[in-house]
Amino acid sequence: MAGQISLESAPRLSNAGSRGLLLDVAVGAFSAQLQQRILALAARMLCHPSVEQTVPGMNNLLLVYRPQQIAEQALADAMLQAWQEVGQTQPTGRLVEIPVVYGGSCGEDLPAIAEQAGLSVQTFVELHSAAEYQVACLGAMPGFPYLSGLDSRLATPRRAVPRMRLEQGTVIIGGPQAAVMPFAGPSGWHAIGQTSCLLFDPVNEQPALLQPGDRVRFTIAELLP
Repeated sequence: MAGQISLESAPRLSNAGSRGLLLDVAVGAFSAQLQQRILALAARMLCHPSVEQTVPGMNNLLLVYRPQQIAEQALADAMLQAWQEVGQTQPTGRLVEIPVVYGGSCGEDLPAIAEQAGLSVQTFVELHSAAEYQVACLGAMPGFPYLSGLDSRLATPRRAVPRMRLEQGTVIIGGPQAAVMPFAGPSGWHAIGQTSCLLFDPVNEQPALLQPGDRVRFTIAELLP
């Protein structure tokens, strides 16, 4: 998982199969500051002529490259050099607004986790919708966005016993992160609402609605008891 370390700490490089190279700066809790640098590195390395794909993870970055065009050590050297040069810069990304119906049957955990946080449901929802989130990476299932930027007062440890099914579009909180279910499936995250936004459509040229580096705002469509 992700890490909170000094930006001067040395990244770790490792093989990921015959065509992959992984840079990892994760130590401990997720660092949004490091993730900004990871996204900047991903954009920089995608311009490298021997790199086919960049896949940001939580404070790490996977490169898929053409080994017939470049030696692994040469690519590793280029990646480390770029890491030193990118600093904390990154493209801003798009701003995507996602309307949410909070509470109700699809947000059944909202009253309990609001009480756990010592907040009213109304205040909890206002804090959740006031934040601007960033898509740190996609994972878990196609189009699933790990969103950083959750107000620390709303952070809630994941459920001890995962549910076997949350519906598509369920707005969720897990630890210090927010997300939305792109498909129905099992999850240990807490359900606080529902959106009609489609996060993944395989017939689209770009199937995932959200991409790493995009920004997200949740808007209050309705608050159900």
